[in-house]
Amino acid sequence: MTEMATTSRLQRVAHDDRAWAIALPALVGIALLAAWQGVAVWSGLPEVILPAPTAIVRDFLPVLGTLGAHARATGLESLFAFLLSTALGLCAAIALSTSRLVRDAFYPNLVLFQLIPKIALAPLFVFWMGVGAPSRLTYSVFISFFPVALATMEGLSRTDPAMLRLCRAVGASRRQTFLHVRVPYSLPYFFSGMKVAATMSVIGIVVGEFISAREGLGFYILMSQSRGETAHIFIAIAVLCAIGLSIYGLTAWAEHLLRLWWRGGTTKASA
Repeated sequence: MTEMATTSRLQRVAHDDRAWAIALPALVGIALLAAWQGVAVWSGLPEVILPAPTAIVRDFLPVLGTLGAHARATGLESLFAFLLSTALGLCAAIALSTSRLVRDAFYPNLVLFQLIPKIALAPLFVFWMGVGAPSRLTYSVFISFFPVALATMEGLSRTDPAMLRLCRAVGASRRQTFLHVRVPYSLPYFFSGMKVAATMSVIGIVVGEFISAREGLGFYILMSQSRGETAHIFIAIAVLCAIGLSIYGLTAWAEHLLRLWWRGGTTKASA
């Protein structure tokens, strides 16, 4: 009975913590919007400088159709760039972690490329690949690839040495050790890299749209800026946040499902 009461109390505490984790950011966001509304109304600034949140909401419905078309273009390209950069980053991390020769040859260059301010390279991708979608996708994959590759490599290198010694002691092959020990240890790092890549992929596409595009939210922002429609810029930024959060949420959901699957498989194996 005491154990049941303790479990029930712990569940209530966990539920309250989750509710507070949701309520607190929501309250802060509402307070910031209220302060923004007050500053915009009472400062007397024109809407082209600082539109109020109510003005942004007012302008949202009239541009919904046009905005949806631009959002679709940006969202699809961002998702494709994210998936491609994740696959390439994972393959690179596995290659660098399983071959000492490959690691010694390429890892220093990988770190060097990571240190380059990549925004400065965006015009080169347009110059090399033209003004179409391939240049935007390539640039987005280029900047999103590194977080996945480096984080996964870090995870693969941080496998518990005691587990590796145990694998050698029981005669496990290198392939078995990699799949059943090193990969599970690296998954939190891999998903951390994916979460960074989720935002970087959107940034890469938008930067490409700023330079060369005839559609997409980056292009929409430039057109709104040229017409002095600041409220429309904020609308586009909000939609970009939604796209980034959607890709990030898909990554977190995939991580959650994998954890559940792995926990279930471990439980069955123990039974």
